Amino acid sequence: MSLTRWILRTTAAVTATLLPLLARAEDPRGAGSRGGASIRSEDLLEHTRVLAGDAFEGRGPGTPGEARTVEYLIQQFRRAGLKPGMPDGSWTQDVPIVGVKSSVGVTLGGETLVGPQDFVAWSPRPDGGISLADTDVVFVGYGIDAPEYGWNDFRDVDVRGKTIVILVNDPPIPDPVHPERLDPKWFGGQAMTYYGRWTYKFEEAGRRGAAAALIIHETAPAAYPWFVVINSWGRERFDLASDRSPRSAIAGWMHLDRARKLFAANGTTYEAMKEAARKPGFRPVTLKQKASFTARNESRPVASRNVLGVVRGRDPKLRDEWVVVTAHWDHLGRNANLEGDQIFNGAADNAIGTAGLLELAEAFGTVARAPRRSMLFLSVTAEEQGLLGAAHYVARPVYPLARTVANLNIDGMNPWGRTRDLRQIGRGASTVDRVVDAVARSRGRVVLPDAHPERGGFYRSDHFEFMKGGVPGLYLKAGDEYLGKPAGYGEAKVNEYIERDYHKVSDEVKPDWDLTGAAEDLRLYHDILRRLAEDRRTPQWNAGSEFKAAREASLKAAGR
Repeated sequence: MSLTRWILRTTAAVTATLLPLLARAEDPRGAGSRGGASIRSEDLLEHTRVLAGDAFEGRGPGTPGEARTVEYLIQQFRRAGLKPGMPDGSWTQDVPIVGVKSSVGVTLGGETLVGPQDFVAWSPRPDGGISLADTDVVFVGYGIDAPEYGWNDFRDVDVRGKTIVILVNDPPIPDPVHPERLDPKWFGGQAMTYYGRWTYKFEEAGRRGAAAALIIHETAPAAYPWFVVINSWGRERFDLASDRSPRSAIAGWMHLDRARKLFAANGTTYEAMKEAARKPGFRPVTLKQKASFTARNESRPVASRNVLGVVRGRDPKLRDEWVVVTAHWDHLGRNANLEGDQIFNGAADNAIGTAGLLELAEAFGTVARAPRRSMLFLSVTAEEQGLLGAAHYVARPVYPLARTVANLNIDGMNPWGRTRDLRQIGRGASTVDRVVDAVARSRGRVVLPDAHPERGGFYRSDHFEFMKGGVPGLYLKAGDEYLGKPAGYGEAKVNEYIERDYHKVSDEVKPDWDLTGAAEDLRLYHDILRRLAEDRRTPQWNAGSEFKAAREASLKAAGR
């Protein structure tokens, strides 16, 4: 197909997709005085269909899909009555990214590994080519150095220039009284700590100068199957261009079956090594194999963008304080190497969350009376690559973090009907909980803690970057008690999504989706945001919060 024909065909497809929503600009639903009551499931679904449509090509950063997504968001912000969020009157914040495509070869103990069956690996460095020959291989347990727990998986071993093999998640240490539970004195008990995140493990490997770091994938503790590793990491990878943190030359994942063979060749088993690693006092084990790696890298600069729209507050004393609503617009883009469907539409992750942000933006942007505080609606890029867009904003905030009182983050919503409850990820960290509970009670709802804190959802979305910056954050997910459905229905639907659709081309709008519950949740979000923006009191971190010090530092730096 010629370039001209491709452009004409693509333009026609995009125009046909957008026309129904452009028509809404002439009829903004009479929402001018209804606020949260203007949020409707039909409109939420309409936005989701557009953003998850094939014309947007999976919303990959640095692709034509990004350009269409950003233009659509600007269009909808403008239609909703928001003002451009940048001081220069523009709608976007530049997020400079480096994209790296790696072709990696691995030999272990003289045997050539086969990707992606045995491993998925890449180079975090933009160098043109990398060669590592005959590196020592060291099993470092969970790859954690946590002085507050007296835990050091690198005890007495220098891993510089070596290949380290790491277990996923935190060490699961049983409670001595109730062995069916995990001991709360170690690594948060049931809840994952940051030490359990793959990001920490690769960061620690880089800090210690490891030449290569391979995490063993195990589906149950990782909370997703091997195909998620392939689809998420087995392609172009992105990092912020400004990131100068130390990196290993090779990072990657090893399939559990390959790890079993590795340990069997050393006269032991995966289970035995895992059992040894979860005991305090574990020491690294040098294996008899050597590992060699080659990597051919192609790097490119990517000029990606966050999209910002604002509603300025009405109170002269509070209008320079901010409540921020975030949702990531990106997904995994398009993979031209796939047969058949090549587009990762990302309907549930996170077209629906971005649609929710647009609905909230309209609810606040079209009311006659703005809240006391100002509101920033921020749709961020490259969440799927490690929260890059949010990290960039927090490092270079358009509005001071010391004057940002709270963040509400939307990553996914409930497409399966109404629930009595909601789940709050990271509950108990700040006084934002009081606002959440009061609003939930007023609507006959209840907010419960994360049902699966061991999955590490707290560290897996953009609120985490704001919380690291000292801003009290709120991340709500769908509840479990579905009205008119049997017990366990919600859990079964989530597990079905993870197994069938998560980070797959099949994550599309489904015929049986029922967004009445999602719309109801958004109206609750609206009331929470309204209270946060109206209350003269500022949310505070609870005593003992790990983020309290960051808040105090930002306030001190701002002279507050």
